[in-house]
Amino acid sequence: MLRRLGILAAVLTVGLAPAGAAAAPRDVASTHAYLVAAYAALHATVTTWSSVEANIRKLDQRFHAECPAVGAGSPQSEEEQKLSAEVAGALWATGYHTDAKIVQAFVKAVQPLRWSNPAITRSARRFTTGLREMTLLPVPDLCGDVRAWGAGGFKAVPTDTEQYVRRVEAIEVKEIPRRLLAPFVQPSDRGLRARDERLATKYEELEFQRGQDDWNTLLEVLALNQ
Repeated sequence: MLRRLGILAAVLTVGLAPAGAAAAPRDVASTHAYLVAAYAALHATVTTWSSVEANIRKLDQRFHAECPAVGAGSPQSEEEQKLSAEVAGALWATGYHTDAKIVQAFVKAVQPLRWSNPAITRSARRFTTGLREMTLLPVPDLCGDVRAWGAGGFKAVPTDTEQYVRRVEAIEVKEIPRRLLAPFVQPSDRGLRARDERLATKYEELEFQRGQDDWNTLLEVLALNQ
């Protein structure tokens, strides 16, 4: 649930072009540049993971100081799930704010790229637009929203929560489909692809170990159910 830049891990595992396959120079160059940019982003994300975790700990400490157990006694319901989603959004926002320079560098590198297949170019534009929107996502007022929910008898969540969750859900962060890029990945990029895959595996291990724990910890700080 708590994927930050994990989407970059997927773009790095596209297959190599079939032997003898012909591809336009621009397609090959754009695909190579895309893989290089994704590698740089993923490498930076993995090596600075501790900075994200440090900022998430600060977020936990902030809410622990401002509104510890503010949701105590709240029922597990569909409305509560919206607040749980808002908590996830707070973690996403914290992660993307921490990694904003990494995202910006990736967007700057990928935004000018073009492919002969317009579907690839459109997909790249959607991807970079979604990443940029995530860096602009604010950390919500979880204390105020949970308090408002409790003041209303734990019935309907406040409008702010509804709007925030809709905003997060509307952001589309999807990599270029592998099948579209595969014909343009050249044998000369075999070493790059191997390094990419090692980083992708490392990222997934970190995310598996920490992502759910971070979400559970913040829910516990606020005394909310999953």
